[in-house]
Amino acid sequence: MFVLLVSFSPGSTAVIPDKIKDKIDRAVTETYAVADFELQHITVPATVAASTPVTSSGENFFSLKAKEKTIGYLYLGEAPSKKNIFDYIVLFEPDWSVKKAKILIYREDYGRQVGSQRWLKQFIGLTPKDDITYGEQVDAIAGATISAKSMTTAVAKVLKTVGLLKEKGVL
Repeated sequence: MFVLLVSFSPGSTAVIPDKIKDKIDRAVTETYAVADFELQHITVPATVAASTPVTSSGENFFSLKAKEKTIGYLYLGEAPSKKNIFDYIVLFEPDWSVKKAKILIYREDYGRQVGSQRWLKQFIGLTPKDDITYGEQVDAIAGATISAKSMTTAVAKVLKTVGLLKEKGVL
């Protein structure tokens, strides 16, 4: 079970829906092999957030702590599928390399293959220095082309954002 430590900036209204909280809890406990952890917002100044490829308003990036030690980081985002959006997370090691990518909620009838760990494991080990392109470094999926391209683009943008935030001293 995790504890969400909130440090919102004035006027912030971020709320993680319970269904997503439960999926984050399961993903973190399984991936990091911890029973209890804290999810803490990483505050990103608005001036910096405005220049990042993905939303980084402080409501998307989190540090993961277990027994007061940072065990990793998490990015929570949304990406488009054919007719809807899906929620995903990217879990990072303490050095900001990808530990796991996971689709939390997929809202389409077709293209669910994009959520398979067999396909998603291609992102493991990627760092902010890596450039990734669908169909090149990341294999295509028949029947889930739009969602797979979208997930690949999303992870690439998250990695670029991490690189920018590190350059600016936010991370």
